[in-house]
Amino acid sequence: MKVGLSCIFQNPWNNLNDHDVYQHEVRIASQAEALGYDSIWGVEHHFTGYTMCPDVIQWLSFMAGKTEKVELGSMAVILPWHDPVRVAEQFSMLDNLSNGRSIIGFGRGLARVEFDTFGLNQSDARETFMESAKMVLEGLEKGYCELDGELVKQPKAPIRPAPIKSFKGRSYAASMSPDSILGMAELGLGLLLIPHKPWEEVAVDIARYSELFNKVHGTNPPAPLAACWTYCHEDENVAKEAAYKYMTGYWQSVIDHYEMNQDYFKKRKGYEYYGDMSDVINDVGRDTIAEMFMSLQVWGTPEQCYQKIVDIQSKIGNNGFNGVFSYADMPFDMAEDSFKLFSKEVLPRLKKLPDIDALNNAA
Repeated sequence: MKVGLSCIFQNPWNNLNDHDVYQHEVRIASQAEALGYDSIWGVEHHFTGYTMCPDVIQWLSFMAGKTEKVELGSMAVILPWHDPVRVAEQFSMLDNLSNGRSIIGFGRGLARVEFDTFGLNQSDARETFMESAKMVLEGLEKGYCELDGELVKQPKAPIRPAPIKSFKGRSYAASMSPDSILGMAELGLGLLLIPHKPWEEVAVDIARYSELFNKVHGTNPPAPLAACWTYCHEDENVAKEAAYKYMTGYWQSVIDHYEMNQDYFKKRKGYEYYGDMSDVINDVGRDTIAEMFMSLQVWGTPEQCYQKIVDIQSKIGNNGFNGVFSYADMPFDMAEDSFKLFSKEVLPRLKKLPDIDALNNAA
């Protein structure tokens, strides 16, 4: 199994200093390569402390200069917020700078505050995403972008610096809704999964995705990647207490940032799935939903963390695990202690797990 480190730069209630958050994440990420991590990731968000990485490619380029071997993944670049030609250029530039270490990760975007502040029509997001992703992916293979779509109009534009190798097999999308997952299959994108419902239900979505992917592309999709909020401690009770405080706290910030307890998504085309989620949150209560999120994550002693990841793999067949170690307003020393213990006791065992992609290709 490949293991990555995801840095999300969170300060949702402004209890921390933004600069301190950045220096903390840089300090942790700077240790990842020496500790044996396969990749470093970042996620794009704007305008609030929910997460504070407005330019994930800039973050990855910074880490490219501090590392030699680790891959550099976006979790994700939100295509409707960008000129897709510039996205293609940025990924090609990152790949040139890092000698081919970049991993594409795209997303559609969800929060009203981000679409509205950019002055964008969120109801167009799904179509914009599909057209932009198609153009960027094809452009990075051909060396130029060109599309006459319904929403994306782009005359032929060469990508310079030119792509140095294919991005096939290292292109993913962050997906939550079943309909979006099927769209990723059509585009030939792998799945980057952030748990928000039982893994058994996610497995059903993956089966439909894999069937469509094989039908469209004539080959098996890459095994999914799973990103989980992680807390590791030698004392099970301490780990449980920390997970309850900070993982549920993180999910409360999700509800607030995305307005998931409001009726907003019911009025937005393409976001019906999230409108249904809002109904569930209002029916069972935000505290119960936050505890459900915690139950899907990875926390406990090193042995418990390892077994939880093995159990996730047994359900969804993921070949990669990305750990998020700093979230909510967790004290920096707590996050770093958890990261170091996980890196010492869990990471080496995970890297010995079977390569799911190799097994799938052999089959």
